[in-house]
Amino acid sequence: MESDFREDIRQALEVLKKGGIILYPTDTIWGIGCDATNVEAVARVSELKKRESSRSMLVLMENPNLLNSYIEEVPEVAWDLIDVADKPLTIVYPGAKNLATNLIAEDGSIGIRITEERFTQQLIQRFHKPLVSTSANISGEPSPAFFDEVAPEIVEGVDYVVQYRQEERMPSSPSSVIRLGVSGEVQILRK
Repeated sequence: MESDFREDIRQALEVLKKGGIILYPTDTIWGIGCDATNVEAVARVSELKKRESSRSMLVLMENPNLLNSYIEEVPEVAWDLIDVADKPLTIVYPGAKNLATNLIAEDGSIGIRITEERFTQQLIQRFHKPLVSTSANISGEPSPAFFDEVAPEIVEGVDYVVQYRQEERMPSSPSSVIRLGVSGEVQILRK
């Protein structure tokens, strides 16, 4: 089983390094992902989801110490929020940098979640870059609770489908979302 896990990571890495897109389990729901620094890969994800390119997607990282590489100035309150979060938390930060331009919102912000999930943590560590994470659905359709609910169009549209956790039936839900302002203002977008 552990060899299957390692093989999944190896194959997903190979696809990501070539600018491909993957279907993978996250700390919330199944997601479509790609290299968060690759403009073409991000465009392919938007196209697959039939999503307006002006709608931003979030980014997964495995270590909060990487935030300074992708955010101009991390508001001080972010560190406390990350420390006390008891469930997946996406924080929308101002001043995104070093990411695909079509991933960053018009106001210069980006949503980032620090993942605690084993597969995504190891994949991101080995990839050495953050990953795009967006729900594995066509825009406007319900987000799939389980792998079996992912539309065939999505499964066929990615370059690699991760095998790990496909059989799971644990209910999952999207993360909480908080927007931080430059001066540390906090706005709860989704509990």
